[in-house]
Amino acid sequence: MDYFRKILAYALPYRKFGFLNIFFNILYALFSALSFAALIPMLDVLFDQSKKVYVKPVYSEMGQVKTYLQDYINYQITLYAGDDEMKGLVLVIGLVLILFLLKNVFNYLAMYFITFLRNGVLKDIRNKMYEKIVELPIAYYSEKRKGDVIARITSDVLEIQHSFLSILELIVREPLTILFTILIMFFISVKLTLFVFIFIPIAGMIISRIGKSLKKKSLRVQKEQGEFLSIVEETLGGLRVIKAFNSESRFAQIFKNSTSRFYHFSNRLLNRQNLASPTGEFLGILVIGVLLWFGGKMVLVDKTLDASSFIAYMGLAYNILTPAKAISKASYGVRKGNAAAQRVLEVIEAVNPIREPENPVPKTDFLREISLEKVSFKYEDEPVFKEFNLKIPKGSTVALV
Repeated sequence: MDYFRKILAYALPYRKFGFLNIFFNILYALFSALSFAALIPMLDVLFDQSKKVYVKPVYSEMGQVKTYLQDYINYQITLYAGDDEMKGLVLVIGLVLILFLLKNVFNYLAMYFITFLRNGVLKDIRNKMYEKIVELPIAYYSEKRKGDVIARITSDVLEIQHSFLSILELIVREPLTILFTILIMFFISVKLTLFVFIFIPIAGMIISRIGKSLKKKSLRVQKEQGEFLSIVEETLGGLRVIKAFNSESRFAQIFKNSTSRFYHFSNRLLNRQNLASPTGEFLGILVIGVLLWFGGKMVLVDKTLDASSFIAYMGLAYNILTPAKAISKASYGVRKGNAAAQRVLEVIEAVNPIREPENPVPKTDFLREISLEKVSFKYEDEPVFKEFNLKIPKGSTVALV
């Protein structure tokens, strides 16, 4: 999570968009849960199970809040429709439609504002990387291949957007959707909701085990992508030399070996990632199936839950599946994003070994010569020359070949 926090620092200039996104995501999560709860009075009217209430109910105590809300809704339906069942049905259908409309409007507004944050962070990271690329000495690029640096500023930064920055949206919306939904599920039936919680830790453990090695596999894919981009860059830069020595087939084989490794690494990574969604969906449907059995028993045998509430409860339970799947996929996104962020931050946080002196000696003229004494130079581990001395008289031109 260290990489996530470092990337998150780039979002601070755009925090106003983040706050607006959080605000509308809260409203989205609330109305997402309420839209399913509104199905209960609609189903009651549809199946002729609604109770006629002619006297406005009075709230008495916390323990009776469920009864109070049911009576209040039935009172409003009775007040509006009287004995006209179709008029009452139109009222509750209109309520459901309005709640679903508001839910989608708030969802759009949340996505609208997060777009400015995501693209702004992307822009700032690339600008910071380019500044560092220009600042670093040429010796840095003898250790880091140019194609690898290009891959970091292009594909790795995009991976950060698709993984880390997508999670910024999920952090608020999906957990709150689950929270509000579970609260209403508790409101409908405490016993049935407690029964659901038995299966949640089991599903979480299975999904967690699937994704443990994803970061490692993702890092290998990104490194290999940088490798074959480096081969392309070197080929284009030295094409005359390659043709002069008839080395086309040799370089073609090197490139094929790199793309073959990339092919195998990508297959393993995507297969592991694709396993998350069907696994999460199957576990969710398994919970729904068990709920149908247990809840059906409460409706048909125990008579402790009415049919309308149970149908709405099933809708709420299914409403948890989408955010739960998004959270499970987000956990894989964090691992992939960690690998990409690590490669991006390696460039941004690279230390330039060349330092300007704090108190340089002023030099206003050039009198006789430039003198180099005991200069050594090497590429990585291979020395080019050691303790090299050279004097260049004024007006002379010297080249090292």
